[in-house]
Amino acid sequence: MQLQQDEHWMRQALAQAQAAAVAGEVPVGAVVVKDGQVIATGRNAPVRGHDPTAHAEIVALRAAAQHLGNYRLDGCTLYVTLEPCAMCSGAMLHARLQRVVFGATDPKTGAAGSVLNLFGHAELNHHTEVQGGVLAHDCGALLSAFFRARRTRQRAEALARHPLRDDALRTPDAAFAHLPGYPWAPHYISDLPSLAGLRMHYLDEGPHGAPRTWLLLHASPAWSYLFRHAVPTLLAAGHRVVAPDLIGFGKSDKPKKEIVHCPDWHAQVLQELLTRLDLRNAVLLEQTGAPGMVMSARAAFDAPVPRGKAYEVPFASAGYRAGPRAFERLGASAVAGPHWGAFDLDRPEAAQQLVARAMQYFGH
Repeated sequence: MQLQQDEHWMRQALAQAQAAAVAGEVPVGAVVVKDGQVIATGRNAPVRGHDPTAHAEIVALRAAAQHLGNYRLDGCTLYVTLEPCAMCSGAMLHARLQRVVFGATDPKTGAAGSVLNLFGHAELNHHTEVQGGVLAHDCGALLSAFFRARRTRQRAEALARHPLRDDALRTPDAAFAHLPGYPWAPHYISDLPSLAGLRMHYLDEGPHGAPRTWLLLHASPAWSYLFRHAVPTLLAAGHRVVAPDLIGFGKSDKPKKEIVHCPDWHAQVLQELLTRLDLRNAVLLEQTGAPGMVMSARAAFDAPVPRGKAYEVPFASAGYRAGPRAFERLGASAVAGPHWGAFDLDRPEAAQQLVARAMQYFGH
């Protein structure tokens, strides 16, 4: 009997979630029930309202409190299609809800048992009964469909901004979605003259007015992921960091033919990127084997051949590996400026040692 009632009210929460999806919000909906009647509804609205607190549960709690004329919601049950986060769980406890019933679990931010369980602390002066998994499939399917459609739309928009040339391949963005230690927003450029329409990816982090900009340049078969431990140290020192993926590597487009790759062309692309991004007071910190560039402040280091799945992600099949094959044929470029030996940048302490030496050498 209780399950049938819970499913009935959860369907009403699902209707709110569907309305959120129509409005372009993540589809989460909620209803508050007291004495067998819905006294308040809520749906996600943080995007439209520019309000990080406008989760479906918070919207429903506010409406219920106004309806009852009391911030305490004694005897009320809140139904929500997704496991509540820490913010919403805390608000529910403060509201003294009798029950919370949710649909799909949230393994990333769920605070009712998935990531943590705020409702399970005996020390709290109020205890709310929690029931999860009600119509979980329906609730989860709505979320999955929403994010799948959004990814499709984003891919279409990205392709419209940066069309893929017929003679190149592009690793799907989804392949990079869950890489550890690589949280930075991607930047893309395709209108540099030397690129001829190829899309180039780069990281650009830190204040653009910083006193120093570090251009971190990988060689083959690495990509900007190589610098994931170095970037935070430089940012903590107040610097700007730019780390491009050479064409043929990482998130950049990958020409199918090896003949495209030559050191002079890669160097010209990088010089144009340097100019476009207005990198002033810049230092080039390059892995041996990277294309040579003309810069007054420049130093090189060796690194072991990177290992692990993260470095294989850009190369979905042999057809994507024209860049690494060409670089192997071309061999390492000459290094101008100091060369500081070998650093295994997959080890955080080695990356920090390299950064410390570079900042000391070029002036913090």
